[in-house]
Amino acid sequence: MPNHSANALWNGSLQDGKGNIKLSSGSFEGQYSFSSRFEEGTGTNPEELIAAAHAGCISMQISATLGRKGFTPTSVDTTAKVTMRRVDDVPTITAIELTTVAEVPDIDDATFQEIAADAKANCIISRALAGVEDITMTATLK
Repeated sequence: MPNHSANALWNGSLQDGKGNIKLSSGSFEGQYSFSSRFEEGTGTNPEELIAAAHAGCISMQISATLGRKGFTPTSVDTTAKVTMRRVDDVPTITAIELTTVAEVPDIDDATFQEIAADAKANCIISRALAGVEDITMTATLK
């Protein structure tokens, strides 16, 4: 399986600095700042990118499971809303609300609900957010 990467460069202090996030594929590059992360400022933030990754993963997982069960979706549209709160005085992701609307010919609601619940539990991003076994870091001081 392929490895994927992204880069984030931050310049300056936490509240006055700014940064840039870039995906290795080149498909996205965007600015972020204290204001875009913890207030309502312009730009993206890591939590928004987590929401995008989770929404994309859920939609693909649902589509894959539908296909394995003989259904061909017309569309699977997922929105992920990440909630961040202070826990022990540290900003923490405390909830992710997933909302999926799918158009799937010839499927009953019970079957679709089962497939959606399976996607929530088993998509790659859901599993990663449940607890990554190994986070490594190499830190170099320049």
